[in-house]
Parts: sequence; structure tokens; C-alpha cells
Amino acid sequence: MSSAAVDDWDQHWSDIGAVSEIGPTPKYRRRVIFRLLNLAPEAEGVRLLEIGSGTGELAEEFCKRYPRSRYLGLELSRTGVETSLRRVPTAQFVQRDLLQPPKTAEMLDFGATHAVCTEVLEHLDGPWVLLENASRYMTPGCKLIVTVPGGPMNAFYRHIGHRRHYKPAELRALLERAGFSVDQTYGAGFPFFNLFRLFITWRGEKFLPGVSGPPSRLVRFASWLLDALFRVNVMHWGWQTIAVARYGTEK
Repeated sequence: MSSAAVDDWDQHWSDIGAVSEIGPTPKYRRRVIFRLLNLAPEAEGVRLLEIGSGTGELAEEFCKRYPRSRYLGLELSRTGVETSLRRVPTAQFVQRDLLQPPKTAEMLDFGATHAVCTEVLEHLDGPWVLLENASRYMTPGCKLIVTVPGGPMNAFYRHIGHRRHYKPAELRALLERAGFSVDQTYGAGFPFFNLFRLFITWRGEKFLPGVSGPPSRLVRFASWLLDALFRVNVMHWGWQTIAVARYGTEK
């Protein structure tokens, strides 16, 4: 399959968006992200940038938790932006290709104090370019939380466009190359996230039909069960690679 086909995000959200809505892995990552953001519910002056905002699930939860804060989602997919705007009309979503430097007319005076980039970098041949361009929307000292998959690659992940998976040290090196100072990188998700990943590795491309289109009752039950199990994963060991970094030199 060509890279153009696997990188068609409008088609991607049409194919697996419904299952992604109830998926246990995005819910697990959001719990980790909000724990690392560590914001008080009444926080003011927080401006969150999401790099690759998908169809707005994280934005919806963020805006409910922190109604006094601002949110900006940058997303390549037109379908993702349109879906997000319907889901969270109080948030701001903009279609951007962050692998290209923004034109002057496209720049937004947002000045993010916090940023999130979750399950994006593994899809890119030059992920440092996206991070460098995204940093133009950040203030110095902006706290960035990144998640990428670790662990083995397989046919399913290649089918959905993964170029590579990252060990914590590799993610640290990538962030430093893009101009960020890294507070910490680690793996998370043991044991149940890892076991789920092993199941996907075993199934390979055969896993794809089960996550395409409307979710079946079996998929809904499996998602509910895995979501419950993922709540007892250990934080600092596993195949979900996580980093906390800062833009510029301020801490």
C-alpha cells in the first residue's frame, strides 16, 4: 500500500472513527495526559494546543474539565476538523499541514502554555519538522506531553501508516532535535496494554475488519472490559511511550 493511501486521514476517520470513539487505548492515553497536565479545575490563563486533534475527543474532555481555559486543535484532516467543530463548538480547530512552515496569513496569535501531541509522530518520516513548526504556536516554557507507540511493529500498524515505534530514549532524542528540553520519558501500560498490543501483533491485518465501520456488540464489550483493565496498568513500564518536555529553555 502506498504512503499516500495510508496517510489519507479523511478516509482513516471515516473507516475507524466510530470504533476509535469507544476504544480503550485512547481513553487510557487521555487519563495519562490529564494526570501529567496536572491542572486545577479552576485554572485560568491556560492555553492548550493539541497537535493532531483528530475528531475532538480530547478537546471535548479538556473543555468540560477546564471551562476557563482556551483550546486550539491543529489537524491535517478536513473531516477531523469538521467533526471536532460539531463536537466542541466552544473550542477552536484549524486545518493545518504542520509538515509545511505556516504562511504569515495562517499564523494564529495563540501562545500555548501547554501542548499535547498524542499518537501522531509515529506516522511521519520527519517528525521533528512537525514539532518545529508546531512550536511557533507555543510560548517559551510551554509544557508539551507526547505519546507514541513503543513495542513491536506489525502488519496492522503498517496498514494504518506507522513508520516506526519509539523507545523512551529515541523519543527523547527526537524532542531534543526539535528544540525541546525533556523533563522525562518512560514506558507505561504493563501488563494489560502490552497484552492487548501482543494480540494486535498476532492478528496483524486480520485485526482491521473488527475496527472498521460501526462497532459490533462484541467490540463494545471488549472495549469496556479492556478499559476497566487498563485502569490498573503500571505507570512506568510498558509499550506506551510517553514524554514530558518544555519548549525553549524555561522550566
